[in-house]
Amino acid sequence: MSTAATTELERLLGTKVLTDPDRTGSWSRDQSPLADVGTPLAVVRATSTDDVVATLRVATSFGVPVVTRGAGSGLAGGANASDGCILLSVEGMDEIVEIDPARRTATVQPGVINSALGRAAAEHGLRYTPDPGSRDISSIGGNIATNAGGMTCCKYGVTADHVASLVAVLPDGTVVRTGATTRKNVTGLDLTRLLIGSEGTLAVVVEATVWLKPVSEHESTIVAMFPTVDAAVQAVVATTARTTPSAMELMDRTTIAAVNALTGMGIDAEAEAVLLITCDGPAAATEAVVCEEVASAHGATEVFRTDDRDEGAELMNARRMALPALEKQGSILLDDVGVPVGLLPDMVAAIAKVSAEHDVVVGTFGHAADGNLHPTIIFDPADDAARQRAREAFADIVRAALALGGTVSGEHGIGSLKLPFVTEMYGAAEIALMHRVKAAFDPDGIMNPGRGY
Repeated sequence: MSTAATTELERLLGTKVLTDPDRTGSWSRDQSPLADVGTPLAVVRATSTDDVVATLRVATSFGVPVVTRGAGSGLAGGANASDGCILLSVEGMDEIVEIDPARRTATVQPGVINSALGRAAAEHGLRYTPDPGSRDISSIGGNIATNAGGMTCCKYGVTADHVASLVAVLPDGTVVRTGATTRKNVTGLDLTRLLIGSEGTLAVVVEATVWLKPVSEHESTIVAMFPTVDAAVQAVVATTARTTPSAMELMDRTTIAAVNALTGMGIDAEAEAVLLITCDGPAAATEAVVCEEVASAHGATEVFRTDDRDEGAELMNARRMALPALEKQGSILLDDVGVPVGLLPDMVAAIAKVSAEHDVVVGTFGHAADGNLHPTIIFDPADDAARQRAREAFADIVRAALALGGTVSGEHGIGSLKLPFVTEMYGAAEIALMHRVKAAFDPDGIMNPGRGY
């Protein structure tokens, strides 16, 4: 059957189909080193909706699972190949179809890189606000698949808050359109929100229309150094009680040292934590003063502010380099937990306890103002004992977040890496309901099976 499926794919799509294992391996996994990965039956490099329709029809006809992949920047194994699957790459579907300045929308294919959309929108005095730290390598389709968050969520929300409508292909090849480009739409069930964050388990998104916002004329950036991580997160709690910055990013000492080593930026190496804060909009200057006052009141040893947009962007780039910098220190297992902002001090304490108990190095950074942290465990992949300690620490950090009323994943998705924890967050009735929803979209169960929930 598998031979017949590849034969049919090759007949329909020709050289867009790869079956040589020496070539398909390049598409087989994302950036999570410990997530399971299999050997695909074939890789399809789609460049159009018709390619996606043909692929899904073949998959349904022969009962072959399909895993959809974008830029491969995921961190939970959600786009990793499973044995015998068709790995459907939409990376080549990278056209910005239209930017409509009057309506403030952009219509794009799923392979468009987040920052590329940002640059295109800027030509019209507009911006695409969602800002994953990986915006230079992550695609809009991948952002939609995981409902990606990022650095501006505290003020502007996650990906779902910026998607007006979608075009998607169901497993049988049916093309559906969801949502509307009106500012208000309550017609029928919200299928758009259902598809966002579904990690390729329901359908394949082939086009998205997203909302844009005007470029802010005013922007201030604040950098505050703290003698303890607890002091920094206490400042976060106090700041968010008084104002809403557009970004408020935390890095601990381990992360600071790694960023300094990689970039030579010279962030204060004696600081135990740093907050990088951006305020934008007409009230940016007033909000920045509040952020400075709160940081100083909570023991910041140094507070620096700039109202120069370019200088601010350069400073915030230090946070964007956190993950690449930590990757230089060894293999990493990156967590993605969220807790209520007021409980950030408890979560930080729990991470420190886990680090000590399992004798692992953890570099913590993340989107502090919305309670989303990325404790990153650094370990030697050649050391089996170190790998096991890393896995155990990872699990204990997730469970610590759940104990605080938090979430298993704030923005990276579940994939395969976090699947065991879904049943610890939700009960059997809720998970059964998710599977019934999946069955309505995917009655044969071929779309990214065993992932997400």
